[in-house]
Amino acid sequence: MTENEIATTVVDAALRVHTKTGPGLLETVYEVALAHELRKRGLQVERQVPVPIQYDDITFDEGFRADLIIEGKFIVELKSVEVLPAVAGKQLLTYLRLKDCRLGLLINFGEVLLKNGIKRVVNGLEE
Repeated sequence: MTENEIATTVVDAALRVHTKTGPGLLETVYEVALAHELRKRGLQVERQVPVPIQYDDITFDEGFRADLIIEGKFIVELKSVEVLPAVAGKQLLTYLRLKDCRLGLLINFGEVLLKNGIKRVVNGLEE
């Protein structure tokens, strides 16, 4: 699957999760449910994947954790907040760069209408 095809599948699965659960739950609940929905659709999903950083030629695994990595090439960062902080998109872009991935989605399950809480973040993906 291409990154864009994965994105379509992720959005569809996220809408299903949001419809079943509604807004306002903990981020972890959405993470578990979304991972389950994606696996049901045949995708390989990893949760809480370390995103190492390099500093002074040393690699540190303690840097960051990506919520979901799909098919080894697509990152999903989940939030469950009323107002999405501006730094959230930058956080996902950093993960994309460090993991050498080209596309990801930032999904805020705290939105009443999930479509208002989905942001596409690109790192050099050819459209």
